[in-house]
Amino acid sequence: MTILKAENISKQYRLGVIGTGTISHDLNRWWHHVRGKEDPYLKIGEENNRSTKGSSDYAWALKDINFEVQQGEVLGIIGKNGAGKSTLLKILSRVTSPTTGEIKTRGRIASLLEVGTGFHPELTGRENIYLNGAILGMTKAEIKAKESEIIAFSGCERYVDTPVKRYSSGMRVRLAFAVAAFLEPDILVIDEVLAVGDAEFQKKAIGKMQDISKSDGRTVLFVSHNMAAVKNLCTRAIVLEHGMTVFEGGVDEAVDFYLKSGNLIVNNVRTFNDVIQKGVFELLEIGLRNANRENEAVIVESEEIVLETILKIEKDSEKYHVTYHLINDEGDALFSFHHLKSEVKLKTGKNHLKTLIPAYFFNPGTFFLKFFLVKDGKRAVWVEDNVISFTIINGSLEIGSYMGKEPGYIKPMFEWENL
Repeated sequence: MTILKAENISKQYRLGVIGTGTISHDLNRWWHHVRGKEDPYLKIGEENNRSTKGSSDYAWALKDINFEVQQGEVLGIIGKNGAGKSTLLKILSRVTSPTTGEIKTRGRIASLLEVGTGFHPELTGRENIYLNGAILGMTKAEIKAKESEIIAFSGCERYVDTPVKRYSSGMRVRLAFAVAAFLEPDILVIDEVLAVGDAEFQKKAIGKMQDISKSDGRTVLFVSHNMAAVKNLCTRAIVLEHGMTVFEGGVDEAVDFYLKSGNLIVNNVRTFNDVIQKGVFELLEIGLRNANRENEAVIVESEEIVLETILKIEKDSEKYHVTYHLINDEGDALFSFHHLKSEVKLKTGKNHLKTLIPAYFFNPGTFFLKFFLVKDGKRAVWVEDNVISFTIINGSLEIGSYMGKEPGYIKPMFEWENL
């Protein structure tokens, strides 16, 4: 059963420091309406691209968004900052209205869009529980039945009779999520505010959202920049770019599309036809992937990674070896690695080198490889900057680092002994 349907949703904003309308614009709109004509200002406006200045005072934060969500489905909404994700959730939650289009829903909607949304700062945590329940249309008896569960889940029992204005941002988001989740909405809308919570609460929140959809048959709309969270939680996803839907489908395909589309810098398999030094070598292909994932742009930290290098050596192959530098997203070289001291030697003709990188070696992030062909162990005869790029995602939420990030770029596994 379709529980939510978005039809031709668009949202237009007027840019600048003045209000959203002027008397002349309002009169113009009225005059067109009297004559039975379309609003003239809906015909103008530029796409939601924050990186360009543009020539119009009007911008479309969203443009012609259409999708349906079924009961019990968890829909992920992904895209880079400024793509229109939060605007869409505000429209779905009826916080703001669309410029054009219509939202059709069945049942109650609870949303967690920003820290403290829906909370009155002067009221206590307990009073805000009842306030939010009343907004959702629940009776006092219904709220009373859920009160103890909400307080226990939030972990704020000691402060529940303290005004919310004295809560930390983490305490607010804990209580807000507990209220939204336990008051049994038919549709739960969650923006990336969970990043405020600590690791323990994030794990609890993820588990609760899974229970809501799988056990209770309720619908969840989830926005996140964390691709592992999206893949673990969602059954389907849409990708937004410049306020428009550029992909809708299965969650694995959506994440793969997002990573490949340029929203994140990913080019983890690359073939060459111009990296050649006549009489010396020719570079054919470099690829990096998870050992058990053949054609995915997503590289998961919790699985073994394979780096493959295919090149031809014309002559004197024993004098050459391949070296790589690992570069982070800020351009810093982290370390180098090569096969010079291993049993692997280059041969005359075609070479297919395979480098195995153990699971859990990388922290999530974007990295680049710099390629060197070295002669006589010391002289680089060819250097290729940013020969490939790749993004590592967190493949497991069990370590309690949802939306968090461990320090540094790598986390090698050392041997430990207890003497």
